[in-house]
Amino acid sequence: MVEIVPHIRSIIDRDGAVILDIPRNFMTTLNSTGAYVWERLQRGMQVDAIVVELARDTGADESVIAKDVDEFMQTLQSKHLLRLS
Repeated sequence: MVEIVPHIRSIIDRDGAVILDIPRNFMTTLNSTGAYVWERLQRGMQVDAIVVELARDTGADESVIAKDVDEFMQTLQSKHLLRLS
């Protein structure tokens, strides 16, 4: 299960996203693929469903996407932007 920490704000457009951690005075930028994943996390989608959708939308191998998304989730967690359980 993924929980975006409550004090996070983000701006998403077709080119990417900016995530603002206001209390920590920290900003993270994402490319368009990161923004794709982030937007779906905000909607409450589960990581497995995001992987399937991204594989379908890009035509890339699902196992490769799963590995990349897992690394991305770990990065977001290390920046205290979300909690994984």
